[in-house]
Amino acid sequence: MSFTRRDFVKGGVAAFTWGFAAPGFLSDLALAQSASSRNLVILYLSGGNDTLSTLIPYGDAFYYSRRAALGIPAASVLQVGTDSSGSVLGLNPRLTGLKTVYDQGQLALIQRCGYQNSSRSHFFGVDIWSTANPRSSTGPGWLGRYLDLLPSPVDALYGWNTTGSTPHTLLARTVSVPAIPNPVTYALSSPNGGADGQAGRAALSSISSHLNDSRAHLSFVNGTTQAAFNTLDRVATVATYTPSLTYPNNGFGLALRTVAGALVRQVGTRIFFVQTGGYDTHSRQDTNLANGSYVGLMGTLDDGLTAFHNDLQNQGLINNTLVLMFTEFGRRISENGSAGTDHGAATLMFAMGGAVRGGLYGTAGSLQPFTGNPALENNGGDLKYETDFRSVYARVIDNWLGADSIQILGGDFRNGPAIL
Repeated sequence: MSFTRRDFVKGGVAAFTWGFAAPGFLSDLALAQSASSRNLVILYLSGGNDTLSTLIPYGDAFYYSRRAALGIPAASVLQVGTDSSGSVLGLNPRLTGLKTVYDQGQLALIQRCGYQNSSRSHFFGVDIWSTANPRSSTGPGWLGRYLDLLPSPVDALYGWNTTGSTPHTLLARTVSVPAIPNPVTYALSSPNGGADGQAGRAALSSISSHLNDSRAHLSFVNGTTQAAFNTLDRVATVATYTPSLTYPNNGFGLALRTVAGALVRQVGTRIFFVQTGGYDTHSRQDTNLANGSYVGLMGTLDDGLTAFHNDLQNQGLINNTLVLMFTEFGRRISENGSAGTDHGAATLMFAMGGAVRGGLYGTAGSLQPFTGNPALENNGGDLKYETDFRSVYARVIDNWLGADSIQILGGDFRNGPAIL
């Protein structure tokens, strides 16, 4: 019977029966990574972000008539220009840092992204965006398929997940990505410290050095232990990283600081996954209150990404790093009776980095709810997608990762916005 590490380990954590544990299950050898390598950070806004509160079509009267309470006043938005259809647009007033990045030409805003017959389910929607297959939400993620195509052996830290469990986007058949939310706590777990702890580590290292093909399970455990040791010291260097500026003191800020540390320390990671939540805004969205929930979401997003961008710029790494944001769906155009917005369809993606061709992509579309409006669906309740999200992935795969998007996505989606 064939035996794989995926059969042995579930959820990205390998447990050792001797009472030792290390996050992730990792490959056997680590490969050196040059400082000039390109890096990809996938940012997931969990819950379904309200596109119309992030990038505001302030010239459309129907935006305000359909959002009497939630509509952000035209005088408050951070103007970013006019799209190809003539719609004037502005960023949420809390996104001052990202507006600066946009003005530098390093932020691309891609409107009305999605797919036909959009799922309004959180779980199914995330799976579709993760697999890049609206017809099937199971199987490896799109980046997992990319990882599976890398020459073997793959660096144990080639991918780095900053959340507690492996996201579907990074699920692969042959490569596992460790979950390391905090590099400070990524350590060999032992009841002993000091000299006793070091002795225990040395003993375990010696025990695990024996690989015997005739005893597959033992060899697997020993090999996994060796790979875990291989990453411990590299991750420890990330924990000591001192950034060039202060990051926000929250989970999102910590995750981005961790990514920056891994890039600066050159530990071998090329693909990162970062998540920030709270975007399921069915009620009390409070887009216009200084302490409103959505204002807080935009503040967390802006403060974290601005610090990350500026830190990498200071470190000379911004041109080698691409941040790609997605969320599982947009939200309804009209506000609901609970001063919030319900699940919708097309949404906003954005890409940030020194190599990005910044600007507005796609069109906002009229929000007038008349029969036959090509920009709307669901009886005029939702924005209809204009840009297939897979075409954005294809651009990243081909032009950034240097892989074959047709092979990875299972189709030709190479007609996407020229963000790279």
